[in-house]
Amino acid sequence: MDVGAVKLDTSSLERIDSFPYRHKVAEVMSAPVVSVPLKSTLIEAARLMAEKGISSILVADEDNKAQGIVTERDVLRAVAQTGSIGMHQSLNAVMSAPVATVREDALVFVALGRMDRLKIRHLVVVDRQGRPVGMVSARSLLKLRAGTALALGDEIASAPDAKALAQAHAKVPSLAQALLEEGVEATGIANVISTVLRDITARAAEISERAMAEDGWGGPPVPGCLLILGSGGRGEALFSADQDNAIIYEGGPEADPWYAEISRRICETLDLAGVPKCRGDVMCINAQWRQSSDGWKAEIDRWMNKAKGEEIASCDIFIDFKAVYGTQKLADPIRQYVQEKAAASASFLRLLAASATEMRPSFGLFGNIRTTEGRFDIKKSGFLLLVGAVRVLALKNGIEALSTRERLSALAKGGHLQQSDMTALSRLHDFMIGLQIRQQLSDLKNGLVPSDRVDPKIMSRAERSYLKEGLKRLSALALAMQNTLAAV
Repeated sequence: MDVGAVKLDTSSLERIDSFPYRHKVAEVMSAPVVSVPLKSTLIEAARLMAEKGISSILVADEDNKAQGIVTERDVLRAVAQTGSIGMHQSLNAVMSAPVATVREDALVFVALGRMDRLKIRHLVVVDRQGRPVGMVSARSLLKLRAGTALALGDEIASAPDAKALAQAHAKVPSLAQALLEEGVEATGIANVISTVLRDITARAAEISERAMAEDGWGGPPVPGCLLILGSGGRGEALFSADQDNAIIYEGGPEADPWYAEISRRICETLDLAGVPKCRGDVMCINAQWRQSSDGWKAEIDRWMNKAKGEEIASCDIFIDFKAVYGTQKLADPIRQYVQEKAAASASFLRLLAASATEMRPSFGLFGNIRTTEGRFDIKKSGFLLLVGAVRVLALKNGIEALSTRERLSALAKGGHLQQSDMTALSRLHDFMIGLQIRQQLSDLKNGLVPSDRVDPKIMSRAERSYLKEGLKRLSALALAMQNTLAAV
């Protein structure tokens, strides 16, 4: 299975260039992809590269699927070795294959890490379906390396066991602190933390799969896909994140024993790596969270038709899933199924909305945020209301985006939310994530277990005032959401 993993290197983290952690590959790639047919010759490819002013070209088959890549270096090597006659040879003889790829929605630092790990200078950028949409080169990313050591290593990608993963995982707070000091927005930092969490999870699965083969279990009996759920899927995971995962596999129950075993190993590996087991048991080790494609559709139907209490919470966390390891195509139909079912069920959306509004902020006698033992739970005091309300509105309007920020943007773009409201809610969302990051970093520094409980003392007077007004805005958002659904 092809899995890309984040690499971390703690050298010079204080001086890290934050651009690779702020921007996605789609923002820096060259597009559209320039390609030549597999039957072309090297001289034809070289002429096209010269005409387009590019340093590499994709070699594609009749279905426009990537078969290889040819670069300027390949042209020079051919001339040096065989003279001009070498320019007339088939691309099949000189191209690099298979093609190394990176997803267009990956952060730039993932592309940098992959190039460094594979010792290559070009990556083909692909969309969710694996179709080529662009190209990134070491030359185009050179400016991102200037003035600082490459802040990536091969630690996660090459981690042999849970202990090595734990060592990499322990370095994430230092990375987050450096990004915070550079002024990277909080949602961007959360996205980086979530990316690392997803890749640690993928590596845990890879380690587990290899160990099973060595122990006589063989490979997977049918294709499967590991998912991260909840905040990790949305890109909002922080240092207090625990395991929230699930598995989809093809076929019937005969495949479950193999997947039950790898689930056990994955969850144990993650726990040892510093990602604790979910207190609510939302993990693939639990049979409810490890099902065939048909089983997941039946589960979704049950949630939609009979959901209440705990079942609403289960569906709520599942909806934000993201595939991290295995066969991606298994996840896409489930995504479409849950989107279509949710959009068509007004009663379900109302239940989901009611669940979100239970997280209304609580104010004391003088209008201050109510605290317990000097702290307030930022998630239960408004963050989950914002995330939940935006999710409900996105589902109702058929928006497939996963992150809260992208959902807000799509809602405004589609005319479902005023631009001013989108801007205000995005700012509030970033602010609340920033509060959690600041508090959790402080707690880690002081030897405390990070949680969602925030000490109001870490805020300035202006910040406390802003948060209070923002939480009141959330109450208005909840009311607007309920009114919208009541009319359906």
